[in-house]
Amino acid sequence: MFRRTKSETATTVPAEPQGKPGGKGRPTPTRKEAEAARKAALKKPRNRKEAAAYRREKVRAERVKMQEAMRTGDDRYLPAADKGPVRRFARDYVDARYSVMEFALPVLLVVSLLGVVFSPAFPWLAGMVNLLFLVMILLIAADWFLLTAGLKKAVGAKFPNESTKGIGFYAVRRTMQMRRWRLPKPMVKRGEKPS
Repeated sequence: MFRRTKSETATTVPAEPQGKPGGKGRPTPTRKEAEAARKAALKKPRNRKEAAAYRREKVRAERVKMQEAMRTGDDRYLPAADKGPVRRFARDYVDARYSVMEFALPVLLVVSLLGVVFSPAFPWLAGMVNLLFLVMILLIAADWFLLTAGLKKAVGAKFPNESTKGIGFYAVRRTMQMRRWRLPKPMVKRGEKPS
């Protein structure tokens, strides 16, 4: 009376369970894995000494990542002042060109040393040193203007919706450093077009 007929059992096929739309997309962790993750999250330092050691280790790990990013140019771990495609483009723009500002510090140092050492023996040298200082300052000002104007124009063409605020001073600050000491390290050769 309450039994199934053969036709009902043959036609009724249980549906296979389907993955939920919007599911988590990974298998459920085992109890052992879940407990280990929970214990690791809840593990807090017991005293100030352990807390300080934990903070030091965390800061050291972040510093190592940042130093590696300075060498490789990895945007994820760069300092906030160097992050983003606009800053990357500005660095490449500066590194691809020769600049008066790059060589200004060594030249001014040599000129001032020559003035200090040889001016007692050659009084006319003091006037030459002053003239060289004035010429270098004028060249630096011209280079500064050309760099910032060219960079802002190039950034405006490549990134039309991005702000160029502060990009000129960022480039000038980078230009004042000798190429081999710049951080993040230069990623383009001199004369190469920035990408």
